[in-house]
Amino acid sequence: MKNLKNSMSTIILCVFELAVGILLLIDPVSFTKAIFVIAGIVLVVIGVLNVLKYFFTRPDEAIIHQYMAKGLIAVTGGVFCLVNPQWFLNTFPVIATVYAIAVVIAGILKIQLTFDMLRCKSNKWFLATISAVISIGCGIVILFNPFATLEILWIFTGASLIIEAVLDTITLIINEREKKQREKLEKMIEKDMTEADYVEE
Repeated sequence: MKNLKNSMSTIILCVFELAVGILLLIDPVSFTKAIFVIAGIVLVVIGVLNVLKYFFTRPDEAIIHQYMAKGLIAVTGGVFCLVNPQWFLNTFPVIATVYAIAVVIAGILKIQLTFDMLRCKSNKWFLATISAVISIGCGIVILFNPFATLEILWIFTGASLIIEAVLDTITLIINEREKKQREKLEKMIEKDMTEADYVEE
């Protein structure tokens, strides 16, 4: 069950990366504005619900959970997103920097995945290596931002998201397939050993 949850979370992340990457390539400005408008609406709704929860909850519980403060903070953030989405567009390089750091860290984690696959004698270990190199390379490029315009940075970020999603999906599928094969082989060996012990008895 734990493996299934981990696989599902990875698949969801890959789908999200792929969708965001494609949308950034198609129309980065409109997509980014739409994201922050949607985020603003969600924050306002969450904030209002928290404020209402404050008044409909027992005083001692409302004080502990700080529903009023959380609600007002969420509403403030939501209104800011709705009123001034252009601010986020202007600070996109900062957001891209945070993303780049996350990508580099993910690439470092994939280096371990490469060695994990090698130790498990997987023939497709090189896919994890390629993914790690691309992750670290894209992250470094975004960090140093050698592009002439912000639009090119958006396009590069979108392309890197798509590549990441595709490679991560392929690696996940191969890992799951080989894991099932190993488990099947282990069960067969265990069964043979059990039958051998039974014969000896």
